[in-house]
Amino acid sequence: MSNDPQTPANAKPVTQPPPPPTREERRRPWAQLKYFTFQPAIFPRLLGEVSPDARAGDLVTVYDKAGHRLGTGLYNPRAKIVLRVVSHGPEVSHESEAESAEGAEGAESAGSAEGEAYFERAIRRAVALRRDVFRLDETTDAYRLINSDGDGLSGLTIDRYADTLFCEVYSLGIAQRLPRWLPLLHALAGTRFARVHVDHDIGSLEGIRPSVFNETNAAAPRLVKIRENGIRLEVDFAGGHKTGFFCDQRENRRALARFTKGARVLDLCSYTGGFSLSAKITGGAAEVTAVDLDEAAIAQARRNANLNQARLKFVHADAFAYARQMQTNGESWDVVVLDPPKFIFTREESGNREGRQKYEDLNQLAISLVKPGGVFVTCSCSGLLGLEDFEQHVIKAAHRLNRRLQFFDRTGPGPDHPVYSNCLESRYLKVLWSRVV
Repeated sequence: MSNDPQTPANAKPVTQPPPPPTREERRRPWAQLKYFTFQPAIFPRLLGEVSPDARAGDLVTVYDKAGHRLGTGLYNPRAKIVLRVVSHGPEVSHESEAESAEGAEGAESAGSAEGEAYFERAIRRAVALRRDVFRLDETTDAYRLINSDGDGLSGLTIDRYADTLFCEVYSLGIAQRLPRWLPLLHALAGTRFARVHVDHDIGSLEGIRPSVFNETNAAAPRLVKIRENGIRLEVDFAGGHKTGFFCDQRENRRALARFTKGARVLDLCSYTGGFSLSAKITGGAAEVTAVDLDEAAIAQARRNANLNQARLKFVHADAFAYARQMQTNGESWDVVVLDPPKFIFTREESGNREGRQKYEDLNQLAISLVKPGGVFVTCSCSGLLGLEDFEQHVIKAAHRLNRRLQFFDRTGPGPDHPVYSNCLESRYLKVLWSRVV
């Protein structure tokens, strides 16, 4: 018992954490951070020393600034994001104390079969979340299956469309491993085909050869038909933007139907008609006008309307020009939905300012077309624009018209787009719901 009168009799002795391993004891290949951070995306300025045997695409053990093990990540010295930390903590390799004590000669590399098993566990967790926990198959066969950092698979997003997986690859390490993962993904998701897309600029920077996926892509269909909350839709992988369809708005499309019974609805930047069809088919809108600048998107929206035997009014026009003309004509709608493309692409002040002004101007035009007491739904998919900032731009747009917005909801993507607590910046979609008074 301690003789110190201030020490409780039942106090446990304080144990010091073990010292960090020496460079020779570290699991190879490895990378050490220059600063303390819990972020998954490590840029060059944040990265310190790297073991000489680390190659582009390797799964490396990650150590923090003090030399303690932090986790495991995919390394690529030529990439903009040189290290993608896929797992924090000891989970990835389940190393034993005995293995650690063996030092460099006895320890397996982080990229061994033991380390690579992390990815299978992550894939299984991600698919089970959508199919077993959220039970998405009961209402749709189109949803985000893998959400990059939100599923511990940084550099990979996969959307499931009926029997086809659409994979977007942003990391060399992911591209090297994806062919091995596809059989498992098909078995878990009940799919048969895959289309793999690599952005040209990202592929060049990362050192990815898209040609390795030529055979996989050739076997996949160009068009698939999906179902979403009782609505049938056609997805064109070759002709559409990104994946050809936006699963992230699924829950918002369904929510819109609550406000469209017998209403006159305007869908600005309608793309392939998701909101329009939900308003008409599920919500029972009296009239729906869908406006988009993309002629191919309007043609696809018409096909989607035909699939559901729904009558919609389609307008091929720029949203700014159309809204100004309708403002001049004195037109108004009971419900207006505004879902424009991304306006902010850079952190640079000039481009950022221009994008923010576009949001403000277009929202002002859209709000002017809402009947007093009508519902206004406005969206932003610019990840560099925070929710609070977006809301302020929308408020300014309304107040310039001497109108107020009665906000009643803020939403984002569905649960199939999860976000980890150490990567909140991956929240990109913001949706504001209000009445215009």
